[in-house]
Amino acid sequence: MTDTIPTAAQAAEHPSRTGYVDRRGVEHAFGDRAAETQVRSDDRTHVFHSWSAQAKIDPLPIAAGEGSTFWDYDGNAYLDFSSQLVNLNLGHQHPDLVAAIQQQAGRLTTVQPSMANDVRGELARRIAEVAPGTLNKVFFTNGGADANEYAVRLARRVTGRQKVLSMYRSYHGGTSTAIALTGDPRRWANEPSDPSVAHFFGPYAYRSAFHSTTPEEETQRALEHLENVIVLEGAATVAAIIAETIVGTNGVLVPPPGYLAGVRALCDRYGIVYIADEVMVGFGRVGEWFAVDAFDVVPDLITFAKGVNSGYVPLGGVVISDAIASFFDDVAFQGGLTYSGHPLACAAGVATFDVFERDGILERVRDLGARVVEPEVRSWLDRHPSLGEVRGSGLFWALELVRDRETREPLVPFNAAVPDAAPMAEVAAACKAAGVWPFTHFNRVHIAPPLVITEDELRRGLAAIDAALDVADRYTRG
Repeated sequence: MTDTIPTAAQAAEHPSRTGYVDRRGVEHAFGDRAAETQVRSDDRTHVFHSWSAQAKIDPLPIAAGEGSTFWDYDGNAYLDFSSQLVNLNLGHQHPDLVAAIQQQAGRLTTVQPSMANDVRGELARRIAEVAPGTLNKVFFTNGGADANEYAVRLARRVTGRQKVLSMYRSYHGGTSTAIALTGDPRRWANEPSDPSVAHFFGPYAYRSAFHSTTPEEETQRALEHLENVIVLEGAATVAAIIAETIVGTNGVLVPPPGYLAGVRALCDRYGIVYIADEVMVGFGRVGEWFAVDAFDVVPDLITFAKGVNSGYVPLGGVVISDAIASFFDDVAFQGGLTYSGHPLACAAGVATFDVFERDGILERVRDLGARVVEPEVRSWLDRHPSLGEVRGSGLFWALELVRDRETREPLVPFNAAVPDAAPMAEVAAACKAAGVWPFTHFNRVHIAPPLVITEDELRRGLAAIDAALDVADRYTRG
């Protein structure tokens, strides 16, 4: 496949830019210290940031973005290899999405969810058309966390059960039930929240909790473990199992062959609702509308957000199977949100479908992932002793960094804080110095650029990460 470039993608190097336009429409040249100073002052004085000790952070002021690139106020350009928070699938300022929002704002900015609206209905229909099986209804939310909240609420109401099982290595959102479902350390300080959640170990062949030596063993033993948890928690008390189809922030963990089919079978055996969390991997991240399509499984509920409209206006939702939706034909669903299916957000979502279909985004992601990313990052295993494993799919990859390949000791400890996290901070700093903004978490560097990135940009970003791994290599032994 040739490098077909979507309309928002830029040429081989980042777009030529000498300045930016402020919120009043006034043009400024880069290097405007007064503007940057005001942004920093307002942020540091008045903005309360998530997941942070407020006095220990210094957020970078961003002046502009276009395609796969964003700029600070000094004019430094960064390839956005994290797609912000793995949500900017169609890149910064995609003209089709911007135009859709502007057009919608010109005719109807908002309408309450109890009324019918053309773009809301069209987006729901188009999501249902690409969803697997008989998932034909969509409940819209404001983002991924409340999508998971409402998926759990649907499962509990339909089954009459309360418990939900989720993986330890997971992130499902910051609201009360979603943070309880989350397996990573962000849950700890928020407990207790929802006491009806129990966690289990998902498959992770590189650091197998089951001492597996092959992917097949990992699948078998992980499923045996999950069934044991179901039985010991009381199968008749379990409403749902929720799992990220490919675990995102906590490792880009691609399930081994047969695992998700096994989860589906366990849910069927015990009358449990299977919720696929596709907030991060849905809408093209791995070259599929929904990542479950790559594993030939059909969940009962799919949660989504992020890539549905690249986060241009907050939007998420739950795709609901006919069997679950029909339960509420004569039973009122006790839930709702003022901004459910907001027209501005849905207009950007409809435009997203148009862009994906016109520009062959799914095919493009599969091509770039298989032809460019995978062979390149696998070649690094021969050159970088700090690289323990690479794994991923499409434009979603993780580099697991270690101090010792034999023992697989992580480059930094689990949930490391300063100063123990210093080696990873140095790797990230080396990427940024080379004009690439990386996504790092614990001992990993993740590769998750916008899906509209050009091949030249992609190769340039990968080369910068390759060079940055020299920093990690200095900490290795053995």
